[in-house]
Amino acid sequence: MAKSQALIKGKMGVSLAVFFMVGLCFFGTEFMFKALVVFVDYGIGKRIGFGILSLVFMSILMLFGLIIQTIIYFVCKSYHHENIDKSSLSDHLGSYLGEYVPLKSKDVQLEHFEV
Repeated sequence: MAKSQALIKGKMGVSLAVFFMVGLCFFGTEFMFKALVVFVDYGIGKRIGFGILSLVFMSILMLFGLIIQTIIYFVCKSYHHENIDKSSLSDHLGSYLGEYVPLKSKDVQLEHFEV
């Protein structure tokens, strides 16, 4: 926990704002589910439809939250000029992407990004 706190120290405000917005979206989805499925007396078809819509939206939101956490992690590591273990990262990603071109150090560090 101490290492994580030290890593996020420079970007704490941005991280809190992003996670607060994701949390509001979770709350909104939960409120929508309760309002349209649990407490309202619609027909069974509409309730099932709203329930499925809520499930799909919540699933997308959870995946988006995981992506945001990963991006914030790498941005914070780059902000503190820490090394990113490229070999471990490429081994991990290689199992998901099939053919994967190994990363070069200049490609991973954000401050050396070329357009």
